[in-house]
Amino acid sequence: MLESHQIGQADEDISRLVLRKIDTRLIPLLFVTYMLSFMDKTILSSASVFGLKEDTGLQGQEYSWVSSVFYVGYLLWTYPTTILVARLPIGKYLGANTLFWGAVVALTAACSGFRGLLAARFLLGVAEATITPAFVFVTSTWYTREEMPSRTGIWFSGNSFGGLLASLFAFGIGHVHDSVGPWRWMFILLGTATFLWAIVLLRLLPDSISTAEFLTEEERQVANERIVAAGTGRTERTAWRREQVMECLVDPKTWFIFGLEVLTQIPNGGTQNFANLVIKSFGFTSLQSTLVNIPYSILSATMIAGTGHLAGRFHQANCLLIVAAVIPCVIGSALIYSRAQLPSSVQLLGYFLLSSGPSAMPLALSLVQTNYRGVTKKMTMTALLFLGYCAGNIAGPQLFREAEAPLYPTAFRSIVVCYGLVIVLVIGLRYYLKWQNACRDWDEAIVGQGPDHSDTHADHDLTDWQTSGFRYRY
Repeated sequence: MLESHQIGQADEDISRLVLRKIDTRLIPLLFVTYMLSFMDKTILSSASVFGLKEDTGLQGQEYSWVSSVFYVGYLLWTYPTTILVARLPIGKYLGANTLFWGAVVALTAACSGFRGLLAARFLLGVAEATITPAFVFVTSTWYTREEMPSRTGIWFSGNSFGGLLASLFAFGIGHVHDSVGPWRWMFILLGTATFLWAIVLLRLLPDSISTAEFLTEEERQVANERIVAAGTGRTERTAWRREQVMECLVDPKTWFIFGLEVLTQIPNGGTQNFANLVIKSFGFTSLQSTLVNIPYSILSATMIAGTGHLAGRFHQANCLLIVAAVIPCVIGSALIYSRAQLPSSVQLLGYFLLSSGPSAMPLALSLVQTNYRGVTKKMTMTALLFLGYCAGNIAGPQLFREAEAPLYPTAFRSIVVCYGLVIVLVIGLRYYLKWQNACRDWDEAIVGQGPDHSDTHADHDLTDWQTSGFRYRY
């Protein structure tokens, strides 16, 4: 007979094997999908300096509204799609959604005026509203609390890698001079690539652990047991529960995270869509503006992946990492706001300092993934997170007033204020979660040991409020 330590070693070996197979299958799919979503969403910025504004006759604040309306569609579809994510086969739903999204991007090339662009960008927002809630659900389904932050950081860094590829892509297409025009080729080619990628998702992304063809029956059982033992709870065969929705809405940490998301996305919405126009104002040409975004994207990807790794390794450092991410943004936006008195090199430095800002969002996602239990409560919080995401991104472009181009003082003054408030809010959230853990230690008369104490509840769809031994990560 095998001794107990040999059995334990065998269990660890198969668990590591299963995790490796899960990573090999899921992470590339999520990374590439997120990369394409960012490219399709932000190619508008490159298109704006390659003839889109002139060919479609955009005037005044119309370009700002074309930028904002994406998030109106995103906002309206966020909560319905969050419910569908938890109820429908996730692989098929995400694949079908990606087919629709790719078609919308390609058809944007047919737009000839303001109204057509509004409609196309609105529908693209509807299509992309599914992506991140679905990824949060997939990550919560397959990974433990310790594994979620680093995996979220990896697939979210597809954003910045997509920004890098989009810049190279725009630079190449920017040399095309024909009757179609470079901005239209950008949408046609990216939309076609996304449409074809959807077929890959439909074939390879599993709907659940129990139906994953790339795992054996024994490996599927191990994958399920990993999640149960980790205290994140099962996500299969659970009902939508109204009481969990209400619990989420009265939970104070919900509104800390919601406010954090709004304040980080107001700057994001503006700088994302006006990036190339701002860079041109530093004295660069249209083609050069696409290349300047390459080091920005590299810095951003490095920061996202690095903070995600640190959040996974140091369980109580998440809020501090958000503070570390936004401090350079405060400095960078202040430099750009004061640009009239500064040389172009310092202005460009200020722009590069803004590259750490996008890493705040995956860290906020990790706060949701690790601090919420109960399928309905977690998905409701995910929906609220993206309502805040949309509200911020709708407001952001409106701060860039055409009358203030190319300096946009109102926009960069507002960005300084937003990031400053983020620091205050996230420090408040950290102390609130620490206080909650102390209260639980006192009430339960035990030293919190995280998910280990929740094993007896793991087969039930219980919330973090209902699970004894559950401790918050901050």
